[in-house]
Amino acid sequence: MTTTAIVILVIVVVVVAALIAFAVTYSRRRALRERFGPEYERLVAEQNSRSAAEHELRERERKHAELDLHPLSASSRAGYAAEWADVQTRFVDSPQDAVRAGDELVTRLVREIGYPTDDYEERLATLSVEHARTLSHYRDAHDISLRNESGQASTEQLRQALVHYRALFGELLGDEPVPETAEPVQAREPETEPEVPAARTDVPQTDGPRSDAPTR
Repeated sequence: MTTTAIVILVIVVVVVAALIAFAVTYSRRRALRERFGPEYERLVAEQNSRSAAEHELRERERKHAELDLHPLSASSRAGYAAEWADVQTRFVDSPQDAVRAGDELVTRLVREIGYPTDDYEERLATLSVEHARTLSHYRDAHDISLRNESGQASTEQLRQALVHYRALFGELLGDEPVPETAEPVQAREPETEPEVPAARTDVPQTDGPRSDAPTR
């Protein structure tokens, strides 16, 4: 084999190896993007490095595979659904307590399925593997819940928090806990005393004889 043939063969091998490496990388990247959806794009933007973001996502997959996840029984799902209906009803009289109860209920559901709940960031990371498309709802609900604890959340924000919690709650439960189009009912406005009309001052006086009455 001539030197030229050897050089050509080496070039061909290098090119083929590069194409295979590119195909493998592209395939893995595509799989991550399809699995994590908006979470993939969020992490790439956050870390300013696609390779670093993809490494973290693969690490999430590894940790998720080590979890002992188990489906809920039918009776357990029914119980959670009933508790969620009670949370939404409670919103009428106490939006703050309803959001607090909703946060606790979602956390309890996550724990019973088998996800870690001690650390919020770890909880998000493991949930993102199977529930990436509703994770933004959970983040928004959690942020409002924190503002609620410091008394800085409006009634509308609290209503939105329940809507966000419900998105993840329904997905974890495996069935919508409430009809898809339902919204938490509006909080009850404080009752006010009815306004008493002011007394009229232009009514003629009736006590005593009228000065312009004819005399007999």
